[in-house]
Amino acid sequence: KKDSELRAGDKYRLGKETDEKVDFQAAFLQTLAKYVPNIYSAEMDPLLEKQEEMAQIKIFDPLEWYLFREDPDVCLEKLRQCGASQLCGKVFKGGETTYSCRDCAIDPTCVLCMDCFQNSIHKNHRYKMHTSTGGGFCDCGDTEAWKTGPLCTNHEPGAANYFHFLFAHLIKYWLLPIREKTDHYYCVLFNDEHHSYDHVIYSLQRALGCELGEAQLHTTAIDKEGRRAVKEGPYVSCQETKEEIKRHSENVSQRPLHVEVLHADVMAHQKFALRLGSWLNKLMSYSSDFRQIFCQICLKEEADSEKPCLISMLMLWDAKLHKGARKILHELIFSSFFMEMEYKKLFAIEFVKYYKPLQKEYISDDHDRSISVTALSVQMFTVPTLARHLIEEQNVITVITETLLEVLPEYLDNNDKFNFQGYSQDKLGRVYAVICDLKYILITKPTVWTDRLRVRFLEGFRSFLRILTCMQGMEEIQRQIGQHIEVDPDWEAAIAIQMQLKNILLMFQEWCACDEDLLLEAYKECHAAVMRCSTSSQSREKTVLQLCGHTLESKRYRVSVDPVSIHLPLSRTLAGLHVRLSKTGAISRLQEFVPSEQFQVELLMEYPLRCLVLVAQVAAEMWRRNGLSLISQVFYYHDVKCREEMYDKDIIMLQIGASFMDPNLFLLLILQRYELVNAFKKIVPTKDQDLTKQYNILIEEMLQVLIYVVGERYMPGVSSVTKEEITMREIIHLLCIEPMAHSAIAKSLPENENNETGLEKVINKVAVFKKPGVSGHGVYELKDECMKEFNMFFYHYTKTQHSKAEHTQKKRRKQENRDEALPPPPPPEFSPAFSNVVKVLNCDIMMYILRTILQRAVQLETHLWTEAMIQMVLHLLCLGLLEEKQQLEKAPEEEVTFDFYHKASTLNALNILMLLEKLKSVPQLEAQKDMINWILQMFDTVKRLREKSSLVATAATTSGSETTKGDESTQDKEKAERKRKAEAARLHRQKIMAQMSALQRNFIETHKLLYENTQETQGREDSVMEEESIPLAIDSSKIALGPKRGPSITEKEVLTCILCQEEQEVRLESAAMVLSACVQKSTALTQHRGKTLELSGGRYLSSAKNISCSCSLLRTHFSDVLQPVLCHSEMPMHLRTLRQKRATGVRQPWCYHPQPFRS
Repeated sequence: KKDSELRAGDKYRLGKETDEKVDFQAAFLQTLAKYVPNIYSAEMDPLLEKQEEMAQIKIFDPLEWYLFREDPDVCLEKLRQCGASQLCGKVFKGGETTYSCRDCAIDPTCVLCMDCFQNSIHKNHRYKMHTSTGGGFCDCGDTEAWKTGPLCTNHEPGAANYFHFLFAHLIKYWLLPIREKTDHYYCVLFNDEHHSYDHVIYSLQRALGCELGEAQLHTTAIDKEGRRAVKEGPYVSCQETKEEIKRHSENVSQRPLHVEVLHADVMAHQKFALRLGSWLNKLMSYSSDFRQIFCQICLKEEADSEKPCLISMLMLWDAKLHKGARKILHELIFSSFFMEMEYKKLFAIEFVKYYKPLQKEYISDDHDRSISVTALSVQMFTVPTLARHLIEEQNVITVITETLLEVLPEYLDNNDKFNFQGYSQDKLGRVYAVICDLKYILITKPTVWTDRLRVRFLEGFRSFLRILTCMQGMEEIQRQIGQHIEVDPDWEAAIAIQMQLKNILLMFQEWCACDEDLLLEAYKECHAAVMRCSTSSQSREKTVLQLCGHTLESKRYRVSVDPVSIHLPLSRTLAGLHVRLSKTGAISRLQEFVPSEQFQVELLMEYPLRCLVLVAQVAAEMWRRNGLSLISQVFYYHDVKCREEMYDKDIIMLQIGASFMDPNLFLLLILQRYELVNAFKKIVPTKDQDLTKQYNILIEEMLQVLIYVVGERYMPGVSSVTKEEITMREIIHLLCIEPMAHSAIAKSLPENENNETGLEKVINKVAVFKKPGVSGHGVYELKDECMKEFNMFFYHYTKTQHSKAEHTQKKRRKQENRDEALPPPPPPEFSPAFSNVVKVLNCDIMMYILRTILQRAVQLETHLWTEAMIQMVLHLLCLGLLEEKQQLEKAPEEEVTFDFYHKASTLNALNILMLLEKLKSVPQLEAQKDMINWILQMFDTVKRLREKSSLVATAATTSGSETTKGDESTQDKEKAERKRKAEAARLHRQKIMAQMSALQRNFIETHKLLYENTQETQGREDSVMEEESIPLAIDSSKIALGPKRGPSITEKEVLTCILCQEEQEVRLESAAMVLSACVQKSTALTQHRGKTLELSGGRYLSSAKNISCSCSLLRTHFSDVLQPVLCHSEMPMHLRTLRQKRATGVRQPWCYHPQPFRS
């Protein structure tokens, strides 16, 4: 104890004497020059514990005594007790567990370390666990990161104690050059993200001639620390090793390893600089004064100098530092600047000032983002007050968007559109980091708008529109005709950027919607950008289309011939702003900013319409020769990850067009772009089956889009619905397919900017949870009262989901003894801005389309209709009738101008109502009969409302419609089923007979030599038939088979003919039923082996084995099928057809054939 006190006194006196007599900087540098090279001399095989002990004794102990003027341990303990920080600031390591509270976090980037989480109120909330990639830090104590509970019990506020010391000399040491005095060098290999472990091990073994174990040791150290000395010696020797390593690494990779030759003193001082950084980092955690003084020194700029401040210089050098040095620098920034809010803001200002060069360095760098200084952006941009300050004072949105434009010019084509063919996946992945920064800065909407904030945001929005302009119409494709495309183009990069921008586009729209004037200004800017893109690529040639007395004049364009693009973010952003104008009511002022003569809605909807037509033509297999890349793009166009800002916005843009355009002209434009004018003007020749199939699919796709335009209203602004109602509707339609697990539902719902789906808020309102049994998992089942919300043509269904949901719902209704009609639920009312969309339902062109399709189905003379097409027409009729019914119930009859019933029932000699009556008798549409009956009853209901029937009678009609339908359906079903089967049998028989006749003729021609005894066989067949026709005497001998067989118990038996599918009861007076069987020699059932079968009598079946396929068919069909064979047969076999008798109840048709009978 006495010795330690003496040493402590010596250190204090040494520090005091140094302070009084010697300049500190000179003494400090002399000490380092004396001890550092000796302490860290053994770089090839370092003794780490000894190095640490020597550094502590020779350098850090005197330094701490000089600073504290007493025992450092005592002083630091005092600081710890009285100056604990409210901010945790723990820096996460890669793989460390972090926690985010889903109830209290401002955004998903706000996280806690394990200690703070366990000692906070958030452990009792809903939370998520994450695995850190490294580089972030704990947000405990940050009041702007949490709605409630910002502090854990470990970081509650305490008293402050202040010490003032200067760190300037310590920091300047990092920037001093080192003089090289001796010829002592190291060959140093640095870490990168391009070479694998095996590549590095291979290169080291070849270059150094070392064993595998030594090469593995070097490689592990390089990956962990960022660099490693692999050779020690004179400069020339190290230089030769460097060249050898590069040469060997180029043999296994496209680029060589990063190798440098460094002087031994430089290596030693660099290693000590890292140790000094760790020491400062530890010191920062004890006192706020330490942190403030350190920050002041780092932010101080030299007078009359253009050099940046110290912290900016360190940030700009970040990309040049190795992995270990970067980690130390980032930890020091965390423990100092980020622990003091005032200096965190000043650091953020410096960060934004040098944002562009920092991001460019990172993009050209070869290290992960987690060890780049650019990863610190999330710690600043997600703080709401700091983000507002950076937008107002530093114009950070413009800085970020301009950075994007500056790092992507190599991907611009001659039309200033992005084209990512032959892109670098690594480089583009680094560009996504810049896009993420834009998301971070917009993640929290402002509650108060100042004039300066509004101006700066608009500047950033205009800059962002420049990016969207470069994306509008990028990577256009043209339909390949004749020859298949040779190489699939790259499509992943463009879709990936769309996915990255999805939430950013939504956030920009939400920011604009916070302020009415800002929203109108942003809409004006976006509209102008869309018009510039649209007019620049428009054809001057015009085409005129006339139909039903209406004329449309438009630019000549065909999707199947001209270039088209699926990427339209500019148009879709305008659609998003438009619905927000409608939602806020600001659309009433739209003409102040965009005059009606400049609006040109036809141009606005042109590109989204082309995209929808492209999707329809892909479904019709018109683009098969364009390869899989287009199919993949169409998949993501509908996928939950992209559809909010792609597919959904295209539907909204068509709704905007329908709300502004004349409905007849709107539909004419739809027909023209879908290239279906001729399909509705005249009958297309049916000889070309591929063309007919294409037309049918295109018509189906067009009808589907029309259903979505007039029926899909669950969007805030399109109608008065909330986000919770939209989520509930999505869940309802998912559960209408089948019960689902929680995870499956969550994956099928879109996420917002906070990675939330809103599932937990509404799931219990629409579904009940069924616990798992012995095996499996728990699932949610839809509540019965929510079944009525099912819409068969829900626009987020895929074709598979649509079919499965329809089958499930019809099966459910059948089990409940109800009809199988699936009408749509009454849709919510359009908002005033979209109220004109319903006029599309009852316009002349719509009536013409519906009537034409129904006529084709009734006439059965053309192939230009399908059952799916009829199903969609019936759905549109339902929507029209429901719309008219809702309007009549809300307003007097004379005020309702929507006259769907009138146009559907009276406008034509063969109107829609009459066609529906005829449609009931079409056998191919038997499955749609219940739906047709529902529509006819709805026509009657609307008619009663038009005639001002009493409300009681109307209610009784409506409530009793289900029972009436059920009774009528039950009475008609049996007759209709028989009629349908008969018609189906006739068509099926004709087709099968033709095919089998051709096969038989071909078989006979091929096997002529097998037929030699046809007449003899036919004679035996006739005699057998005559014997069969004689009534058999009932014998009590109970012979099972043969002419003297005994009686059997008679049971009613109904068989189905495999050829015509007609059911037939087995009776004596009924038509004969035939079974096919192969008979061959066998001794399984005989006691007289080798003897000949005697058919005149006997008790056993002689050596024969009956192998039957159990297929039954009518005797008439059997004769027709085999008559060609029997007429030309010369086979040495027997073909016998025996009538089944009610008296025996035994099937006895045998088909003797060398092979099983093929029906």
